[in-house]
Amino acid sequence: MLTPTELRQNSALLKLDLYCKGARLDDSCFDGEGTGRGLLRTRAGLGSGLEVVLPGGFWTNVPVLEDFAKQSPYVIRRRADGLHLYRDDDEISGLELSPRPAWYDAKTSSGKPMTRVGTLQGTYLGVYPAKVCDYWVAEPAKINCHFCSVGLNLGADDASDKSVEEVLEVVRAAREGSGITYVDFNTGHYEGDTYLDILEPYLRRIKDETGLLIGVQTPPHHDLSRYDRLRAMGVNRVSFCFEIFDRNRFREVCPGKDSEYGLDRYLDAIRYCASLGPQGPASEPWVTNGEIIAGLEPPESSIAAIDWITRAGAIPTVCVFRPLRGTDYEDQDPPDTEALIPVFRRLYDACMEAGLPIGCAPNVHVSLVLLPEECAGLSSRTFRWQRAKLAVMKRVFAAQFSRRLRAHVR
Repeated sequence: MLTPTELRQNSALLKLDLYCKGARLDDSCFDGEGTGRGLLRTRAGLGSGLEVVLPGGFWTNVPVLEDFAKQSPYVIRRRADGLHLYRDDDEISGLELSPRPAWYDAKTSSGKPMTRVGTLQGTYLGVYPAKVCDYWVAEPAKINCHFCSVGLNLGADDASDKSVEEVLEVVRAAREGSGITYVDFNTGHYEGDTYLDILEPYLRRIKDETGLLIGVQTPPHHDLSRYDRLRAMGVNRVSFCFEIFDRNRFREVCPGKDSEYGLDRYLDAIRYCASLGPQGPASEPWVTNGEIIAGLEPPESSIAAIDWITRAGAIPTVCVFRPLRGTDYEDQDPPDTEALIPVFRRLYDACMEAGLPIGCAPNVHVSLVLLPEECAGLSSRTFRWQRAKLAVMKRVFAAQFSRRLRAHVR
């Protein structure tokens, strides 16, 4: 077991351990400021917890609602000076609630609560603008990914329909009230590969009228030239969630994705999109992500996925499996922290070895995953030259982005 000293000194370890163990909320947490943004189930399908900021600026979604969290050695208590995290009898750190902006309690001009249109996930805005993934309504039986909670959200924490005007209104409110720099659009599978057709009107309006960074997370379109079009219109990120690298396990965990696309189609899309960087507007950065879930296959398979993604020129996104209430896997155990440390260590090392632009987007902190740059504290390697290069890239891009936002405001 990780020692209290290790957890106090290394926020990457603490963030990972909280993902795996969750935390219990003391009754004092519901006094005064309450739970900040509230305990909304996020549209990402893997999040459900308390949004906090750990020491070092590590934004984190801590599981608190699930059964496994009830057995956690961690407890969160409120004292006069704020929230504090304890493991058994040891105080580990102070916690800062992720700020709840005023627009979280506002409605759109159409009367819809803004948080049913988009929600903050860390410091960026997540929007799921379309209907539920078709895997959840397949006949004669649903074929959704067994870990996923997306089909449990629509109509509850999230609205099932959102107009372009409603989304644009919430984006503007989030930019003005929360200082967002990035908007992420997510859809499930729809018959006929219609997901990009649905998203493009939102993407064009938001890019043209706000200048914010925008990203897309959908299944891989059969027509790969559609990603050339996204690149040309100024989209900054595309992400493909194949979840599992082991083919047999992929088939078992993600039956809809396996039958409709197959793992190879995901990998082909990642490889293709990673090659598009030089082909779009020089003023618009472009990254491709391959997303996996650690804890649903052996660690060595997750590490193999990380190596494959980085060799392709893409950046891995590595989630930690969370057995969410109401999902097919709600009764499974969360992964062991110690087993996942080598996975996240390799995430950082592989990105640095490949010279990938990690951590360069301004004010993008993600609460649902350990970002590659956050994993530096898990590695014994220095990467001095690569770190210096990234620091320069970050400063240059931040200056360019700031000028562009000022131009849109004017």
